Amino acid sequence: MQRHLAQLLDDTIRIIPEDAPTPRPGPGQLLVNVRAAGLNRGEILALRQSASKAPAALGIEAAGEVAAAGPGCEGFREGDRVMGRCKGAFADCVLIDAQDAMPVPEALSWAQAAALPIASLVVYDMLVAQGGLAKGEWLLITGISSGVGAAALQLAKSLGARVIGTSGSAGKLDTLAAHGLDLGIPTRGPDFHDAVMAATGGRGVDLVVNIVGGTVLEACVRSMAFQARLATVGYVDGVTRAPLDLAAVHSRRLRLFGVSSKQLDAGQRHALAQGVVRDVLPRMSDPRMQPIIDRVVPFAQLADGIARMESNAHLGKIVASDLPAR
Repeated sequence: MQRHLAQLLDDTIRIIPEDAPTPRPGPGQLLVNVRAAGLNRGEILALRQSASKAPAALGIEAAGEVAAAGPGCEGFREGDRVMGRCKGAFADCVLIDAQDAMPVPEALSWAQAAALPIASLVVYDMLVAQGGLAKGEWLLITGISSGVGAAALQLAKSLGARVIGTSGSAGKLDTLAAHGLDLGIPTRGPDFHDAVMAATGGRGVDLVVNIVGGTVLEACVRSMAFQARLATVGYVDGVTRAPLDLAAVHSRRLRLFGVSSKQLDAGQRHALAQGVVRDVLPRMSDPRMQPIIDRVVPFAQLADGIARMESNAHLGKIVASDLPAR
């Protein structure tokens, strides 16, 4: 099979095609013929922060057809359309743990399916499993035009919440208004508090999803209502330390939590995936819930897709696929 490796050279990411043996599925694994794979900023940040200069296999989510199933993969058979997180997704085929595999809803194209696994797991975790977002509550998303941000907007609106989002692009906010965004604040900085309080009648929001990072944490906390929750899902700004008003956390009974699957065990990962299958995937028949795709790039042009993502030019997800658009 052919897989695509990424190498960082003088701050430039180079994509290197490589012939590799086709893997064999072990117990609990599915061999999947990849039809599309999603790009994710987190693994690109990790590549840039790595001390190694050796080419690395990238791609942590894919969608495709089951080619073979290892022992213990009851419920899956050859030809099934599946999607899930994995390692080395930018390849002709990939191994996906059966506990991480999810069926592809009939309404979704391959590109849409490849855009869904990581974002859906993260969004379900922060809005439902940990965030407990309820109908009528206010949600603030910093950096809403990212893939995770846009997916959070869609699920939040489906749950009946009201959503405020920040973005450095007024044009992107205008586009997201068509997807239900109640208030868009054009900023990348920590200057959104007054607008948030005005929109919520001085009460503040019930849940914050902070994708931007430490530069806006203080403003996020100031914008929270009594007994509100704050989810940290990333730090695009690279700032991982910021002042925290403990008096506000204490007196307003605020709850701060992180959203990451890195230290979850297999059972916890499976529980999140099953939550997505149960509570999120049935909503995909509604076009308003289907993933927002910025663009689809051929695997040979992965470097162009990565450059677009790092320049913050995208709205929604960037996906790699060699299939014609559906």
